[in-house]
Amino acid sequence: MSRECAQLLPRVCAALADPRQPGSDDTCLEKLLDWLRDLTELEPTLNVVRDNPCLTEFFTSVLALPEPSPSILSFTLRLAGLLAASEDCFQHLQQENLLFRLFGSGGMLNRAVWEDASVRSGWVEGVHSMMHHQPALRFLCNGGGIDVIFTLQGDPSLFVASAASQLLVHMLTLSVESETTTPLSEKDCDWPACAQMIIKHIEDSLQSGCASHINQSLKLLTSLFGSCRATWTEVLWLRIAKQVESFLIEDSVQTRHMLANLLLNMSRSPVFCDTEGSFWALVTSALEHLTPVQAGPLAVGILSLHKCPQDVRIQAMTVLLQPMDCILRAASQPLEYAGLLDESVSDPSTVESLLSSKSSCASLLCQTLAHLEKLLSLIHLPVDLPYTSLLRSFVTILQFCSGLLIPATPLGSKISQILIGCGRVQKSALDALAALSERKGELILYICFILLQVLKKSFQAILLWLGLSPFMSIQTCHLAFTDVFLVLQKRLCSPCWEVRDSSLEFLTSLIKSMRDQDEFRESLLSSEVPKLTENLLEDPESYVRASAVTAVGHLTFITYSLPESAVAGNQYNKELQDILSTDPESFPRRAVISIFTKWLKQGCTGQVEDTEQFVSRAIQTVERDLDWEVRIGGLELVEVFCVQALCRVGLPKCPYAPASSAVTSSIQQNESLQIFCRAKLFKFLFWSLCDYDKPVGQKACDILLVLRASLSPSSMLKDCQGAGDLSAGRGIPWLQRTLRQGSLAQNFPTDAGNGVDFEDPESMMLALGTIDLEELHDELNKSSDHVEKSPQSLLEDILATVGTIDENEADCY
Repeated sequence: MSRECAQLLPRVCAALADPRQPGSDDTCLEKLLDWLRDLTELEPTLNVVRDNPCLTEFFTSVLALPEPSPSILSFTLRLAGLLAASEDCFQHLQQENLLFRLFGSGGMLNRAVWEDASVRSGWVEGVHSMMHHQPALRFLCNGGGIDVIFTLQGDPSLFVASAASQLLVHMLTLSVESETTTPLSEKDCDWPACAQMIIKHIEDSLQSGCASHINQSLKLLTSLFGSCRATWTEVLWLRIAKQVESFLIEDSVQTRHMLANLLLNMSRSPVFCDTEGSFWALVTSALEHLTPVQAGPLAVGILSLHKCPQDVRIQAMTVLLQPMDCILRAASQPLEYAGLLDESVSDPSTVESLLSSKSSCASLLCQTLAHLEKLLSLIHLPVDLPYTSLLRSFVTILQFCSGLLIPATPLGSKISQILIGCGRVQKSALDALAALSERKGELILYICFILLQVLKKSFQAILLWLGLSPFMSIQTCHLAFTDVFLVLQKRLCSPCWEVRDSSLEFLTSLIKSMRDQDEFRESLLSSEVPKLTENLLEDPESYVRASAVTAVGHLTFITYSLPESAVAGNQYNKELQDILSTDPESFPRRAVISIFTKWLKQGCTGQVEDTEQFVSRAIQTVERDLDWEVRIGGLELVEVFCVQALCRVGLPKCPYAPASSAVTSSIQQNESLQIFCRAKLFKFLFWSLCDYDKPVGQKACDILLVLRASLSPSSMLKDCQGAGDLSAGRGIPWLQRTLRQGSLAQNFPTDAGNGVDFEDPESMMLALGTIDLEELHDELNKSSDHVEKSPQSLLEDILATVGTIDENEADCY
């Protein structure tokens, strides 16, 4: 550890444990933990702790806090577990009585902060980190910690529950592999103490009759058999096999869907895949007893294996091909393609029942098609599939979805009613068909014809919907829009902010696509929607306010051309200006400046004089905004205004456009400069060159380069070279020196006090001709890789942000 970091670490620990501080940025804490983890890999952990006593002092200070911050406590637990992963350091922390107070039954478990999921998650992660040696195992088992983990398996937080299950798998593996020297048997006495406790918990849960407890143990076993390939797992399986097998025939137990993943993980283990007899018999039984939806993942997994008994492979093939077989039979194809399976192989009644039901037909076909696509995508497929018949079944599904097939069976008629127009089944069939194209097959012309028909119908639907409104009667349109706005009014008043937000987004999309229709405009303006939308500009949720700003901005496109709506338009402008200057959150302010730019592009800002005042007010507000995206939005507004002004007086906005006569050009330049100076653009642009955020400076420099190319012909640039002694140019050299300092510049001039008059056209022409904008452009576009990303910088960032997480969450790299 460097000397600087060694000096900073005690200050960081003291700041994090300070009860007067609410906490620190989670990103910083995560990076600090990563750094300490890397440090313990480079140096002995015990040395790190002894050389930095502030770490143990930090643990003691956090434990002494009456109400520690959940984020700080979670970090503390994870850090303690990380350090205790070393057996020497574990013993050291034990002697300090820290581990029991942190992880034992008398520690955090009895405090109110335990109710926070992040604390429970930190506890589990800390325990998992220290589980690298037997003393840690004994500490947890003897101190009651293992019972806490059993409880956390059913935690309401899915992340905590999953982490607890993974921890038990790790503990069981560690216990068996570090504490046994002879082969294990099914007898309890042969297993280590910790392993006995976990296995007894698994057995008790499986026999409890409680679906949630059974599911927890099945998840644990699935993870265990998926990660551990040791021979002792077979001994464990023999203890619980009969109980697991009983779940296949007990319809009342709602855990059968968990069995597919368990058996699939076991089939991939060499411990089980090489055995003959009971295990594969159980897999076959599962394929027979599970529903087609439950058995599908198991079937495709089995067919992907290179080692598998033939009878099990046939049963798995039947599960996947049965739905396709029913599709072909239902469509009444020619006799030679009547089906994929012989009816003597399996009973199709279950699958036919599912395909006849509207609630299950689409989901079954989508899942089956996805499984077949996965198999067909394998480079080395362990089984031979009936490619031609599969091809016909995929095409038949596409015909059902497109209404191109007239079935001759009752089942086919039912399937046709369900699938016609079903986009997700159609997509799944097309994906499967694409995977099948990699295999050599037949019927190429037939497939192309069907696909073209599907494509034709899609185009017809698009054209129909796009052209629908003009053919509807005025009364029908009015009724339809009225109904839509009645529903929208209710959603805009919803107590749920997400509903209000999505409703505003829908309204904006609706205005964008239909604002040119008279019936739509009349129905919208006669409803309560505009007023409700305006009210949401004051919504307590910033996301809703931002969406309301966007919606109001698009409403202006409708009201702008209506004389009676001029007052409303001015009111919208005033309200958005107020939001831009006073809203405490950045999202609404970003939305305002974006809408202002759209208004300017669409010509919704009034006469030329009104537009100048509009832009001037906006940029004077934006230039002091703390959010860089708002400031860069202000520059985009300026860019649009400049282009429009240059075009209006006849100057080319492109520097390479042909120049007009000298006299005309001079008049146009003067007129444009006066417009820009009246709008106070130059102060904003030059100020932005010194912005702390590089994208802002880059954008401002780009705009100034365009203005110089458009306003200053080469002859005038030459005239400017010796203009430093003119009264108008006294402050230009000083300005250039200031701009070269970039974001380090102090007290950037806001008036003519330094000899720079940003509202004087002659001064600004001299500035454009004198200042080396190309040099500034190159400097601003340099890479920022030189920024130091060191532990010292990280520690300094944490110190800077402790206690200010609600105001300024720093990005600690």
